[in-house]
Amino acid sequence: MSDQLLLQMQGIKKSFVGVEVLHGVDLDLRAGEIHAIVGENGAGKSTLMKTLAGVHMPTEGKILINGEEQTFHHPAAAQAAGVGIVYQEFNLLPERNVAENIFIGREPRKGLIVDAKRMERETQALLDEVGEDSFGPRTPVRWLSVAQQQVVEIIKARSLNAKILVLDEPTAALAEGEVELLFKLVRRLQELGVGILYISHRLREVFALSQRITVIKDGGVVKTLNTAETNQRELVNAMVGRELDGYFPEKGLKEDLGDVRLAVKNLTTPLLKDVTFDVRAGEIVGLAGLQGSGRTEIARAIFGADPITSGTVEIDGKERRFKHPRQAIRAGIGFITEDRKAEGLALAQSIRDNMLLAVRTVIPARKRRSMDGLMGVKELARVTELKAQGPEQEVRFLSGGNQQKVVLSKWLETQPNVMIFDEPTRGIDVGAKAGIHDLIRKLAKDGKAVLMISSELPELIGMSDRILVMHEGKLAGELPAGASEPEIMEYATGSHEEVAA
Repeated sequence: MSDQLLLQMQGIKKSFVGVEVLHGVDLDLRAGEIHAIVGENGAGKSTLMKTLAGVHMPTEGKILINGEEQTFHHPAAAQAAGVGIVYQEFNLLPERNVAENIFIGREPRKGLIVDAKRMERETQALLDEVGEDSFGPRTPVRWLSVAQQQVVEIIKARSLNAKILVLDEPTAALAEGEVELLFKLVRRLQELGVGILYISHRLREVFALSQRITVIKDGGVVKTLNTAETNQRELVNAMVGRELDGYFPEKGLKEDLGDVRLAVKNLTTPLLKDVTFDVRAGEIVGLAGLQGSGRTEIARAIFGADPITSGTVEIDGKERRFKHPRQAIRAGIGFITEDRKAEGLALAQSIRDNMLLAVRTVIPARKRRSMDGLMGVKELARVTELKAQGPEQEVRFLSGGNQQKVVLSKWLETQPNVMIFDEPTRGIDVGAKAGIHDLIRKLAKDGKAVLMISSELPELIGMSDRILVMHEGKLAGELPAGASEPEIMEYATGSHEEVAA
């Protein structure tokens, strides 16, 4: 890292319809530096980055790049000044190849004809620059993993000669094994002198990569810290503005567990092989494994979203074979999917309508106690500690944590006995995570059986009473509460088989 200041944001203010959301933010970035930006959802991180990227014009303040003041009326102006941004949701065309995606809208030409060979040469040079050799310029994007697609997004920004690169939650959609691929790329760009603003809720990543950390809360900078001179507790306290006694709620006692509520026996699908386990009333069972190991497939098969080839699912001792999720809901199962925006919510509809989506599916209108459902929208909002303007607010305007609470409310309204959580805190800040964790533990204490899938090993270890580990469609092993990350990864990668041999 050099002392050269690539970026200076001075006194940045931004207002929408007279409401100020950024209050005089100061931020700088040096060449070859990874500067992490952290804060709760709604703190102002995204608004600040969109101001830098030319999506928003600041109401007040200055942006200087290499000491020269800049005014960005359009994202293209920010790109021309060397600012690149990679959003959490990719902007790629899956049916086009890598080169076509990188140069879309600015293809090199020979007269009126696209110069495909030049485009491929320049793409290959970009791949070589960052040391990426797992795919080439002609590879269709639809063949790439999520991590590889992210590489394409980053080198697309690099192709625009970006010297300042903003990465917004870059590992949110990555499995544990793919994160290191991203880290390798980020460190390579750092060596090339690129300054990187790294936004993440995953504090382990922040400490592993960054040299400085800026904490943003309520539209202002709380403090900027040298990474080597702080710790996670100090950072969390600065982000949420209060002490968190612990990251995870206290576990239940074995003697408090009830009967088996969910029993999966010899479950087999085209992707799963002879999977057997159970979850008792009052128990949280964690499900670990690398991407593609079969974790989500288990949840979908139990819920009736994917067909079962053989094996059985029992709910409270009764064998069930669900041909449709509606049947699973009626049997007392709730399923919070890993992609809340695509599968869990109707973003353009109100909080009220979203909370009642599942119960309206399975309970005829004449049997509902009221138009507000069984528990009632106000009671659901209170139980989940939902923060919103009111029940008619559209869900798309909520933070990630509050959106997830709406999803949870939707299932609480069906009064399930078995709850399946797939990545329950993905893309959620530490304060909201603590709230979700407390709700999950409360469900267990109320006698629900909870199956929780997570790519965040500390979350699995901190929340689970037992941990099941998947590998290549099979249940590789079971570990007790308090198992270590290396123990989980041995089973997740199949290394335990080599040791046993």
